[in-house]
Amino acid sequence: MLERDELSLFAVRLEATGAPYMITGATAAILYGQPRVTNDLDVVLALDDASRACLLRAFAQTEFYVPPESVILTEQARHLRGHFKLIHHESGYKADIYLVGSDPLHAWALPRRRRLRWSPHLELMVAPPEYVVLRKLEYYREGHSAKHPLDIRSIQETSGLDEAVMAPWLERLDLTALWEKVKTGQT
Repeated sequence: MLERDELSLFAVRLEATGAPYMITGATAAILYGQPRVTNDLDVVLALDDASRACLLRAFAQTEFYVPPESVILTEQARHLRGHFKLIHHESGYKADIYLVGSDPLHAWALPRRRRLRWSPHLELMVAPPEYVVLRKLEYYREGHSAKHPLDIRSIQETSGLDEAVMAPWLERLDLTALWEKVKTGQT
């Protein structure tokens, strides 16, 4: 599991930008399921010009690798899969920032994010568990990493999932058959 102080290096600064964000990936799987090791933070971020300026101020280049603003602008211009990294120099922890763009699943999940407590002093905005599972299904389909079905079943057993909410997305993303295999342990 991430060290709480290293996670807060990113979360506190993301909060300071005022931009809507949600934690997803392994950190969300840890919060909704079982602890496991991860060395990065996955964040979906709605970034506009004003929040981009706040982000650049919040993540000082003396403490973090931050791509040049021109790179961030290029990624913002992408309709799908806009992405960049932030890396804390001292610890090496990184945040993969995925921009909302016109991704319909991002747009659906962002207003449904939840504020969850990570530690006594840190709360995070976290993607809904159904979103986390849908993305993990997509990643499993693409790369077949065994960690994704394990995370999915852990979330299902620990936090539960609203399958009625997931059903239209499973169909739209052509994940229904894979979901059935994963939830029944056939993967």
